[in-house]
Amino acid sequence: MSFSLPLMESNITAADRQAVIDFLQGDPILTQSAQVRAFEKEWSEWLGVRHSVFVNSGASANFITMAALRHLRGPGEVIVPTLTWVSDISSVLAAGHTPVFMDIDPRTLAMDPKQVIASLNQNTRAVFLTHCQGFDGLTDELIAELAQHGIPLIEDVCESHGATHNGQKAGSFGLASNFSFYFAHHMSTIEGGMVCTDDDDLYQTVRMLRSHGMVREADNPAFRATWEEASPDLNPKFIFAYASGNSRSTEINAVIGRSQLPRLDANNRKRTENFKLFLSLLDPSLYRTDFQVEGSVNYAFNLVMNRPDNAFRDRLTAAMDANGIEHRRGSAGGGNQLRQPYLDGIAPPKKDIPRLFPQVDHIHFYGFYIGNYPSLDETRIRTLCDILNSVQPT
Repeated sequence: MSFSLPLMESNITAADRQAVIDFLQGDPILTQSAQVRAFEKEWSEWLGVRHSVFVNSGASANFITMAALRHLRGPGEVIVPTLTWVSDISSVLAAGHTPVFMDIDPRTLAMDPKQVIASLNQNTRAVFLTHCQGFDGLTDELIAELAQHGIPLIEDVCESHGATHNGQKAGSFGLASNFSFYFAHHMSTIEGGMVCTDDDDLYQTVRMLRSHGMVREADNPAFRATWEEASPDLNPKFIFAYASGNSRSTEINAVIGRSQLPRLDANNRKRTENFKLFLSLLDPSLYRTDFQVEGSVNYAFNLVMNRPDNAFRDRLTAAMDANGIEHRRGSAGGGNQLRQPYLDGIAPPKKDIPRLFPQVDHIHFYGFYIGNYPSLDETRIRTLCDILNSVQPT
């Protein structure tokens, strides 16, 4: 097989490895310390927010953000997408909130903003929006409506580092935002994630939740003093304000993140060029090519069939397999989350899903993603599209 296109090619470079070697030669502290603090500061400056908290995964970022929302605002409804990663919804459930599911906008794969606005009510604690696979999932109308209702936006930007809305980076609009630095994403710390916010109380709460709910993890003395004065019978070093666990990351992960961050913007520009070329070469009679690309930094080539056709889908899948084109059917996170077993008894009955959520269900059965990364050249993208366009319906 001469042609091969994996979902991702290694994004840990020789420079990243050397940065780790240089760091280790200094006999450093390896648990969370100065490198983590430096990475948090540099990430905040890049994103344009006041605070960032480095954790061990994007999933952990989701879980402690949803827990912080409950502690600060109480339980309630959280509006969630149907096309996302499992931890977005499982974190809502784990924090005791009630997920309210939305269908998607097919041009961005994010929640349909009109459905979101129509669903806002006095029990809505937050809108947890996923910027899916590099697309900008926001609209001006949604931002304005949330502000008018006083309902916080929480942005999942795990797949969209550097996406923008009206020139402002995704992840800097809401009460909080979550990022993942998993291997396949725009930049990697091998494993890792970040919670970002401009809100001081949320920041202090997330810092504590990251490390067993310990009050000493807050870096604001006045914030700590409130808890210490309320618990005079406890050692101030061991006050556990919240039931939590350990979501800390390490100095080595932070070193890799600091090495990768300076080249993130240039890599994103190459991804965007790749994606536009991909869309320009796809046969629009077979596949959707009308995605909203303004502000996007796509780490995937989104391949969505125009029409439901099981036979065509199966031939397409076989052609990708035969040509070494790694792909994921259902696009993000296994497709329509409502069809996953962990939501049995919570999601609507499966017989009702096609009627209630037709857009995400189409993606679930007739959508794929294929890897897009800076090392791809024009020749490989053209070959990819030739293969995809060569498959025809009956």
